[in-house]
Amino acid sequence: MTISFVQLSDTHIREPGRLAYGKLDTAPYLRHAVRSVMALKQKPLAVVMTGDLTDFGRELEYQHLAELIAPLDIPVYLMPGNHDAREGLRAAFPEHTYLGTAGFIQYEVEIGPLTLLTLDTCIPGESGGMLCDERLDWLEHKLSKNSGKPVIVAMHHPPFTTMIGHMDKIGMQGGVPRLKEIISRHPNVERVICGHLHRAIDVRFAGTIASTTPSPAHQVTLNLTQEAESTWMLEPPAYRVFGWSPPEGLVTHLAFVGPYDGPYPFRENGKLID
Repeated sequence: MTISFVQLSDTHIREPGRLAYGKLDTAPYLRHAVRSVMALKQKPLAVVMTGDLTDFGRELEYQHLAELIAPLDIPVYLMPGNHDAREGLRAAFPEHTYLGTAGFIQYEVEIGPLTLLTLDTCIPGESGGMLCDERLDWLEHKLSKNSGKPVIVAMHHPPFTTMIGHMDKIGMQGGVPRLKEIISRHPNVERVICGHLHRAIDVRFAGTIASTTPSPAHQVTLNLTQEAESTWMLEPPAYRVFGWSPPEGLVTHLAFVGPYDGPYPFRENGKLID
């Protein structure tokens, strides 16, 4: 199995020394996550970062982000979330030419045998997301072009109900029915990967699997009620690892950012324990 890519999301980087919510310095968490990715036994082909890269989309925040991910010696593909600013992201990463020069940040790149298609779900000035016809027309064209090839569709806002009330209120505001219809006609879509939720969530979606990933810093509190308060917790930071195995297709793992004790052999008194 080849580690095709790692998904990081919702890093919420601020200027050096600035705390998120007056309490949390997110920078060391991303630094530890980068070290964890680079310590994987098999180096990934790429890192995909699915939005909310910064907390306010400010120039100094993007500069700080660039410093934190600089140790990654593999391609890094960036996407905006509702906390980001498209033009600020482009200005801070001019070498990332796939970001384009104007309009929505949607692109197609190859990661080994996989094709990554990114959708821009952002509405400037709003927390929720949407997919208009222009964005979905682009996806339909790209999927038709890549028919028969394994495809990953990535976006920030998940196109499904999570059951965490306050997050669903700022979830996808439009475009989901057509997105489902498009993806359901393309069985080569291996996954729809999303951010925004700061949790690991998996659902069946339009004949494939859609998922969100935890943050390398703070997580949204697990409260499956419509009245859930908008709160966060310092649960273990994590990220997704996607491996490609020709017989099975795409295999997904959840990796926690350490350090943790181990690894230890499954042996006792020199004998293998099954």
